Amino acid sequence: MDKISLKEATTKDSAIIALLGRITFSQTFEHTFRDKNDLINYLNDTFSVQKIRNSIKKVTNVFWIIYVNKLPVGYSKLKLSSPSSFLSDKNPAQLQKIYILKDFLKLGLGEKMMGAILNRATKNSNNCIWLSVLHTNEKAIQFYFKNKFLKIGNHYFAVGKENFYFDVLYKTLN
Repeated sequence: MDKISLKEATTKDSAIIALLGRITFSQTFEHTFRDKNDLINYLNDTFSVQKIRNSIKKVTNVFWIIYVNKLPVGYSKLKLSSPSSFLSDKNPAQLQKIYILKDFLKLGLGEKMMGAILNRATKNSNNCIWLSVLHTNEKAIQFYFKNKFLKIGNHYFAVGKENFYFDVLYKTLN
């Protein structure tokens, strides 16, 4: 039986998260980029060790790493205070990232991370949580619907020459 553990990340984990971020983002989105240089530039900017370290240092950010048999296989990021034009709620949190290496997706690790995310947001007195998910990422959308998120809007996000269409999902925390 696999031993699964979840730990809150510290700045010492920056390189692990940067590497997991690069790999999982590529696994999920590489096929959507016509110009691979746009993907490489995005990965270099978004998942540099220094950028991750600086993000972990912010008191409004919480990162977790999930392990299977002591091997880091996924991570998540919660922003504890993140207003959105899609919400009128006064104290929303934002689930910014939840990624698992594709070989480990069937182990139910997303549910374990979601539990930690929702618990932390509730302890922080956030009244809701929201996120953006690529409109064509049906597996992720079904995961969030299963966790009682509702679609409340959509928006576009550009990376290089690519424009991506995202659904905005929302869940109350009462």
